[in-house]
Amino acid sequence: MKNNHSKKHYIYFIKEEIPKPEAHLVQSTNAANAVANLGYSTVLIYPTKGKEALNPIDLIRPFRPRKTPNELKKYYNLHDKLKVSPLPMPFPIDYVKSKFTSSNTIASKYYFPFHILPQTQIVHSRDWNFVEAAVKNGIPAIYEHHHHEDKPFAQEIVKNPLFQIAVTVGDTVRQSMIANGMPPEKVIKLHNGYNRLFMERHSQAATEWRKKLLQNNREKLIVYSGALEQFKGIDILVDVAKQLPEVQFVCAGGRENQVKHYQQLAQEKQVDNITFLGFILQQELASLLQAADILAHPHCSGKAATFTSPLKLFDYFASGTPIVSTRIPSLTEFENTKAIAAWCEPDSATEFKASLAQVLATHPRKIEGYSDSIDFVKQFSWENRAAKILSYVDESLKPVISEY
Repeated sequence: MKNNHSKKHYIYFIKEEIPKPEAHLVQSTNAANAVANLGYSTVLIYPTKGKEALNPIDLIRPFRPRKTPNELKKYYNLHDKLKVSPLPMPFPIDYVKSKFTSSNTIASKYYFPFHILPQTQIVHSRDWNFVEAAVKNGIPAIYEHHHHEDKPFAQEIVKNPLFQIAVTVGDTVRQSMIANGMPPEKVIKLHNGYNRLFMERHSQAATEWRKKLLQNNREKLIVYSGALEQFKGIDILVDVAKQLPEVQFVCAGGRENQVKHYQQLAQEKQVDNITFLGFILQQELASLLQAADILAHPHCSGKAATFTSPLKLFDYFASGTPIVSTRIPSLTEFENTKAIAAWCEPDSATEFKASLAQVLATHPRKIEGYSDSIDFVKQFSWENRAAKILSYVDESLKPVISEY
C-alpha cells in the first residue's frame, strides 16, 4: 500500500491568505516548515487573491510547488526546504458570499480532487473541510484542532482508517473533542514548539533594543509578546505598569486597532511607561525577548485559560530570559520546572506586580540567558513535534523522506 513515488508530497493546507500576524498562522507555517526540515517533500498551500490570482499559468496548473518567497521566509522565519503552492482565487471567489464562491469550498471541492490529489501522499490541516476532502478522496489525513467547539465530528470521517490522528494542544480540548465523537485513540495532546531562531544568541541586537526602549533613565525592561486581547491580561499589565513607574514595559504583537485601543487606555490611565510596538518580525522578536529583564505572561481566568498553549511561552523559554507567569489550568504541568521564575494567581495586578518585583530582585539579567529555561525547552522543537505526530501515522501510509 506504501507509495514510494518521489513526487508525492506532504501537503499542509492553510485556509487564509498569508502573511498575516495571527498566532495560528505562525503555528501552521512553522509546523509545515518542521516537516520539511525532517526531510519530507512538504508543500504549504494557501489561497491567493488580487493580482496574484490572475497568472494564466497558475489558473491552468494551480498546483505548482515552488520555493518559498523571501517575504514569507522572513515573516515567519522559515527555512529553505519548505515549498509553497499558492492557490489562485480570482473574483468572484470570497467577494460574493455563498458556499459555492468560498475559497475554502474551491480549495476542497475543486483544486484538491482535480489538481492536488495526484501528487499528494498525506494531508495535514487545521481546516476540517480539507481534511474531510482528503479522506473522501482516499488520502490519509492529520487534523489539528486547538479550540473548543460544540459540533459533532462526522463519524464516517473520524472512524475511517485514513483519518490518522487529531492533534490538540490542551487536555480540556481533547476531552471536548472526545465528547463530540472523536475516537479517544485518535486524538493526542501535543504542545506547540519554539522556533530555533529564539535559541540563538542575539546580544548585539538585544543591546540595540535596550538603548531604543529604555527611556527616562529607566534601567529595567519587561516585555510581553503575543495577542493584545483582554483575556490575555493586557489590561492587568497596564495597571501593573502604573504601579511600577521606574520599569519600562513593552508589548509586541496585536492588530493595528488593538494597538490603538491599548495606547489610548494607557493614556487615559496616565501610564507613560508602557509601549505598544504592534506586530514585529520573528527575527526582531527573538532579540527583543533576549533584551528583556523579565518576560511577562499574564492571563485572566475563564474559558480561554483552560486550552491556551501559548506559542510565546516556548519562544520565551528559548530566549533564556526569566519568566513571570499567571497560574492557569493549561500550564499546570510547567509548575514544577525552574524554567519559570515566578507564578501568581490570575486577575490581580497587585499579585503580578509583586512577582515581577521579586524576580527583578533575584534574577539579574544574563546576556547568555538562564540555562534552566534554555535546556528545558529543547524537547519542544517544532521538528520533535512533527516527528511525534508522524509516529502515529500508519507505517504503510507514511510519506517517504526525499530530500531534494
